[in-house]
Amino acid sequence: MTDDAVIWNQLAALLPEAEAQEVKDCWDIGEQEAGLGLLVSGILGHQVPISETVRAQISVLAETWGERETLTPRILQCRDDGTSGHLKLIEVDASTVPEAIGRAEQNLAGLVLVPWIACVRCGQVLMRAHARESWGDLSYLARHYIITTPNRATVLRLFPADSAGVAFAALQRACSDVAREKTSY
Repeated sequence: MTDDAVIWNQLAALLPEAEAQEVKDCWDIGEQEAGLGLLVSGILGHQVPISETVRAQISVLAETWGERETLTPRILQCRDDGTSGHLKLIEVDASTVPEAIGRAEQNLAGLVLVPWIACVRCGQVLMRAHARESWGDLSYLARHYIITTPNRATVLRLFPADSAGVAFAALQRACSDVAREKTSY
């Protein structure tokens, strides 16, 4: 079973058994978009409390399957479980994001960097890099995913357009590495 399928099944397990099976069935038949909608609706409908890390993971899956814009308002409404997780979903109104021109040598020239998920432990931020369309909106799909320093001035890692999950995993690993370093002193 792929990592994505394992994550999908773990998230589905947050729901009552019958609804969890529906979400799992959506994966099996290739209807991930519908499954994500069922997952978020089920979490909201049953008022299932979730951690910020789970909220971020759902957002990453939604990004991967082209549903982030549609589902984010509902993901942000999910009840917080009160745990002090280390990842936090940042959702900003893209229309108010300042033009952030990346460096040409990093393939980011002319792209708008949008903060997405932050690590509250180490301060690193996973960002989406979008083109600004001729009509003013940001491109629907991210061109890159970037992990930056806490002040967002330095790009630590650059990922291609189809790597939202890989970038998220890298942020999680970087955070874990920082936490281990702090406890080893």
